[in-house]
Amino acid sequence: MLLGACSGSGVSEKATFTNPVVDRDAPDPTVVRAEDGSYYMYSTQRDGNLPIYKSKDMISWEYLGGAFRRGEVPRFVPRAGIWAPDISRVGDKYVLYFSMSTWGGEWTCGIGRAVSDKPEGPFTDSKFLFDSKLIGVQNSIDPMLFQEDGRCYLVWGSFHGIYLAELTEDGLELDDIHNIHRIAGSAYEGSYIHYRKGYYYLFASVGACCEGLKSTYKTVVGRSKSLYGPYVDKQGRKMLDNYHEVLLEGDDNVKGPGHDSQIVKDDKGADWIFYHGYDVKQPNAGRKMYLGRVRWNLSRSRAFCMVGVSLGKWILQSASLRRMRW
Repeated sequence: MLLGACSGSGVSEKATFTNPVVDRDAPDPTVVRAEDGSYYMYSTQRDGNLPIYKSKDMISWEYLGGAFRRGEVPRFVPRAGIWAPDISRVGDKYVLYFSMSTWGGEWTCGIGRAVSDKPEGPFTDSKFLFDSKLIGVQNSIDPMLFQEDGRCYLVWGSFHGIYLAELTEDGLELDDIHNIHRIAGSAYEGSYIHYRKGYYYLFASVGACCEGLKSTYKTVVGRSKSLYGPYVDKQGRKMLDNYHEVLLEGDDNVKGPGHDSQIVKDDKGADWIFYHGYDVKQPNAGRKMYLGRVRWNLSRSRAFCMVGVSLGKWILQSASLRRMRW
């Protein structure tokens, strides 16, 4: 079992950790860092609520309970689960976006949001923003909030296109439900955007997410000089046409790794990412949460790599830790 170096808050650079960092079912992780330096993680529904975990170092996580009070769990879609949340701090509020869906309910599913003064909740003021029929986007799940220059944007979609729309300044409403933009093709879900040094990186997951050790899920990426795209691979081919670069795929120890969190910085400025995957040694334990270091090639603005551990090794295109160069 491989160990990884971590330089998170309260952990020295020489400290080691063992993946998975949440050794139980915790799919579709999303993470935010609070004002006190603690990290808060939210994942897909557990026991009828959205679970919240807290950590000081991104390695040891304490389960706090559900995001919503008893009796206040959103029920906007009949018999739906709450999937793939996204947490962001907007101003002095914590905004939790979430999907509501059932398997096969690609036209009845949709996206809601709730708000709290504290990252541990409770989250209230829940509102269902739209379903697939209203917005005209089949399988409208997997929301992600992107902020830039005081403006908020919603990114969403699952295997029927990835879309982007501007939100109101507080991040709580769509600015114009008719003004939406498709930024990636039909191969993707679980997307998020990260801006760095003049480029927007669109991360997403492709393949089958939920078939245990047969899962083909993997993480891919493209990039653009504009938030609205086009996002392209190294050869300039568009993600709108389902072209991308593969960053992370399964190995002998973890299958179906993907649906990554936002990139999170520690006290030393290092970038980290969380993702879920199936532990080959415990295939029936669900999708556990793993932690990986994101390393950027500082010598070239057009190159980066992601390095991490997943009980075995993080695979980048191949078994080697290859840098991406556009």
